[in-house]
Amino acid sequence: MFETIAAISTPRGEGGIGIIRISGDDSFAILNKIFKAKNPNKDLGFYKFNYGFIYDGNHMLDEAMVVRMKGPKTYTCEDVVEINCHGGYLVTQKILELVLKKGARHAEKGEFTKRAFMNGRIDLSQAEAVMDIIQGKTEKSISLSLEQLRGDLRDKIQNLKKLLLDVTAHVNVVLDYPEEGIDEPLPAHLRDNLVNVHFEIDKLINSYDKGKKIKEGIKTAIIGKPNVGKSTLLNSLLKEERAIVTHIPGTTRDIIEEVINVRGIPLVLVDTAGIRETEDLVENIGVEKSKEIIEKSDLILFVLDASRELEKDDHQIISLIRENNKKAIILLNKIDLSRKIERKDIDFFNGEILEISAKEETGIEEMEERIYNYILEEDVEDSSEKLIITNIRHKSALEKTKEAVENIFETIDSEMPMDLISVDLKEALDSLSEITGEISSEDILDHVFSNFCVGK
Repeated sequence: MFETIAAISTPRGEGGIGIIRISGDDSFAILNKIFKAKNPNKDLGFYKFNYGFIYDGNHMLDEAMVVRMKGPKTYTCEDVVEINCHGGYLVTQKILELVLKKGARHAEKGEFTKRAFMNGRIDLSQAEAVMDIIQGKTEKSISLSLEQLRGDLRDKIQNLKKLLLDVTAHVNVVLDYPEEGIDEPLPAHLRDNLVNVHFEIDKLINSYDKGKKIKEGIKTAIIGKPNVGKSTLLNSLLKEERAIVTHIPGTTRDIIEEVINVRGIPLVLVDTAGIRETEDLVENIGVEKSKEIIEKSDLILFVLDASRELEKDDHQIISLIRENNKKAIILLNKIDLSRKIERKDIDFFNGEILEISAKEETGIEEMEERIYNYILEEDVEDSSEKLIITNIRHKSALEKTKEAVENIFETIDSEMPMDLISVDLKEALDSLSEITGEISSEDILDHVFSNFCVGK
């Protein structure tokens, strides 16, 4: 039996409503010690709001609406109480302290969801989806997480395991009952099972890069020499004055990072210090940081001032892009001014070239469209129709499964002993079970649930 736990489930700070959640066998008993209903003769019942007051002895702490929920028909599959009070920091903290004093223990990060997993309500992949929904940056990333929470990944894993278990059953018969005289190591339909498992796992593994972009975003560095309009471009994309804009070169000396939504894909924009040779110590630190950002970025937006001729600093930046083998889009900015650079002047650059005016917001929509197509290189509008993984832990487990299946093919083709197939089948099944949590170490569980907020 688990201890009864409690935590504040709403964000800390001032708000209209604060919620204290209690889960465990003592939930109702604790509520009875602190809650007085407005109508004491009314049965509190289950799954409905009850109006009353929270008392610490004879001292009233707050008025509240409370809900009692009977396990297993709750999030944790345990008896659950939710106290809805006023959302001030002090009042929610006081009520939580009272609940703890009456017998509950303060919940750890992710412990409510961990209990939902431990009690069989959700598997580990669904638990991870809960956190992904909380942290989702765009509708598309939340949509993928909802599919995982719905159990789409779990169902896929169970189907793959069934195919492998059919193979395992045959191999076990051959090994355990040699007197049956089964000469054929693996019938054709069972080899087809392995081929199908390998094919489906390969698709899931290959979907990870796309899923990672949808979930975490595309790190995009805005680079260029000083005073070419990088900060103006950032402000234009954000539609707010986030970065300082002046005519003085070298204004941006530190890294500014913001997230925008480009057709459902998070774009993590990084406005860097202008790259140039300088003797200013502080500015030079910013330049070095900008070079580091180039190395870590998925996409480079290289801004050129079309009203100024190409200079040594511009060519050095192009060399940096090439050295790091980065995808890049050249933005010919300030096309509202007299032109000194035309497309033909930079046709040596192997990449997209767009003409914009960040100040006048000319060409910005086209730029967003090109960014979307250029970085993804394929249509993701149909991503909801096929399963996409977004979790590196899932990818790692699938890669181990794929390797085990390939070892089985090698064993069969080399006519090696059948018991080797049995070992690799177990490895494949165990690796798939790690995804759903049917097999999981305490370290894995601690890592997964430590990323949650306390009240979830």
